[in-house]
Amino acid sequence: MAASPPPGAVRPGGRTARVREAVLQATADTLAERGFYGLDLAEIARQAGVGKTTLYRRWGSPGALAADLLQQMAETSLPRSRNGDLERDLRDNARLVVRTLTDPRQGRLFKALIAAALCDEQAAAALHRFYAVRIAEWAGCVTDAVERGEVPPGTDPHRVVAAVSAPLYYALLNTGEPLDERAADRAAATAFAAARAGVIS
Repeated sequence: MAASPPPGAVRPGGRTARVREAVLQATADTLAERGFYGLDLAEIARQAGVGKTTLYRRWGSPGALAADLLQQMAETSLPRSRNGDLERDLRDNARLVVRTLTDPRQGRLFKALIAAALCDEQAAAALHRFYAVRIAEWAGCVTDAVERGEVPPGTDPHRVVAAVSAPLYYALLNTGEPLDERAADRAAATAFAAARAGVIS
């Protein structure tokens, strides 16, 4: 038997798509303003202008709302860079992560989604899928670099990309160190040096 799609993910178009868009916009606004524990399904229905019955039937829980929002974010994320130079590509990736995490609205939204993932299994699975999609997108930069001979054969593209963003999220969630262009460039340079040295495989 095929697995059931995640709540809210069946989108044939027309009214269904408009309802999902309105609900997820209200969800994102609420997460950015109040955090995960501020998600109330009845209030989301009111903000989105949809019936509570519709919202409860299609999503059913705050975790399901957060999960579907993450799916939408993965679907609409920006494509990777194609500079023909791995270090520049990784720098672009790091700077995009920093811009997102330091944006007044997006930064709060990501913190709320991370908080949701820590206490809700459905949101956690969706967050894992989101990062898998984004890492897979940027992994092409490393695959191209292997083909150009910039980094050794056997370099793991997914691990290189993860090594770029890991210190940035660590700063966001643990140390509170400044997240700026310098931090982005340092993270990219470190990941690039490790890849060149053949230690990410």
